[in-house]
Amino acid sequence: MDPTAPDPARSPRVSSLTGTGAVDVADVICLGESMVTFLPSQPGRLADVPSFARAIGGAESNAACALAAAGHRVRWVSRVGSDGFGDHLIRAIGAYGVDTSAVGRDPRRPTGIYFRTATDRSTDAHEVVYYRRGSAASAMSPETVPPESLDATRVLHVSGITAALSEDCLALMRALTAPRAGRPLISFDVNHRPGLWRADSGPRVLLELARGADLVFVGDDEAETAWGLAGPEAVRAALPEPAVLVVKQGARGATMFERPAGAGPDAGDTVTFAPAPTVDVVAPVGAGDAFAAGYLSARLRGLAPKALLRHGHLWAAATLTVPGDLTAPPGADHADRLVALDDETWQTLRLGPGWTSAEDEEVRIP
Repeated sequence: MDPTAPDPARSPRVSSLTGTGAVDVADVICLGESMVTFLPSQPGRLADVPSFARAIGGAESNAACALAAAGHRVRWVSRVGSDGFGDHLIRAIGAYGVDTSAVGRDPRRPTGIYFRTATDRSTDAHEVVYYRRGSAASAMSPETVPPESLDATRVLHVSGITAALSEDCLALMRALTAPRAGRPLISFDVNHRPGLWRADSGPRVLLELARGADLVFVGDDEAETAWGLAGPEAVRAALPEPAVLVVKQGARGATMFERPAGAGPDAGDTVTFAPAPTVDVVAPVGAGDAFAAGYLSARLRGLAPKALLRHGHLWAAATLTVPGDLTAPPGADHADRLVALDDETWQTLRLGPGWTSAEDEEVRIP
């Protein structure tokens, strides 16, 4: 049985988070901090950039917006300040079709913001400056966001970023990934961000949380940095507990390990590898969030293993070919046609800016 399929026993109809009555079961609830992002008007050091454009950014809200834009029923759960930036986040994320009714407002803590340069974050020239310590979202806890209030969903999507924000947030993440009757399927994107952790406990905590999830996304680069693990098989050996593990291998592709439904950690995996298409990258930020959203969208639709990974690649390519870290995903019909290509033709794909709106000649041979 597909673990994302509706199950009344796992995802009951429950009272609204705001106490105003019953709510319908969502396809996905995404929990995590979103911030107002300031994108530079031109390349250069932060000290030299004369102006910035306002946008929104946050791993979980990025996924929420993409999933909602694709037609899924999505709720974003977080906290923002009672300030103009909080107003902007709620309005901007809601414009994608995301239900923001469960977002708390904090009159004492501000909404987080950050600035970044236009350069690739993997280079030494990249700068990012966060103003998020003590933010409203860092006050999320099992008291302010009771775990049982998140049960009305087929999938609860979270990331390791939340655990790094504060001790309260870490307590919430531990509560969400702990075994519990009625718990929805937990999708966990490791999202190792060393600069967010105040101690060297980050890798250990992320491994602990991943072991408590049902579905885990992790990049092979971050697995090596955090845990010293090289290659998908080594990651799976260290993470046998999740029923599904997806190891993202950058431009090479992605590998999925999946156990039969109901089987224990000692059961054998079905292993699927899907190469990534060639992408003319405009900006690399947000691709991991888009991959997770594309994969989850395909899984909610009940697609086959290879299609899950290919949809993840296509949604990531949509984000890679725009300047910001958030964009609408490719249309389902357009993406489905590409996903259905035979292996040889799929590997000739080259996707550049504007590819998501192309109706003809979708396949370009490098």
